[in-house]
Amino acid sequence: MKTFLPKVDLDARKWHVIDADGAVLGRLAVQVANILRGRNKPIFTHHLDAGDFVVVINAEKIRLTGKKETDKEFMSYSGWKGGEKYRTVAQVRASHPERLIMHAVKGMIPKNRLGDQLLTKLKVYQGTKHPHEAQQPDVVAVVK
Repeated sequence: MKTFLPKVDLDARKWHVIDADGAVLGRLAVQVANILRGRNKPIFTHHLDAGDFVVVINAEKIRLTGKKETDKEFMSYSGWKGGEKYRTVAQVRASHPERLIMHAVKGMIPKNRLGDQLLTKLKVYQGTKHPHEAQQPDVVAVVK
């Protein structure tokens, strides 16, 4: 038995727009990660990049359930002594709300060179405006 290896056509990649207004962060991140990897296509293969581009708008209007808004913390480390910083979701949302979605999606894709390549196809923006209208993106409904 031979292994089927699909031909991935880089020119046939589609663009999708997802409106994050009122969507739960984890459920949205699963949908985005599946589209980025190509799991919604019949030619999905674990080790190939067969996914599409995803544009997420209204990143500041994402919802979190429970007490995550105040209790969940993001840690960053500068590499220097005493360089650990902790920020709550509310603090991250106030300064860079698109990082909430990027962080959630990054945790759901492979942790290797393929995952780094997949993340370049994710574009997250505040508000409803985005510079990708020329690609004629399809609107994807979000499970809320």
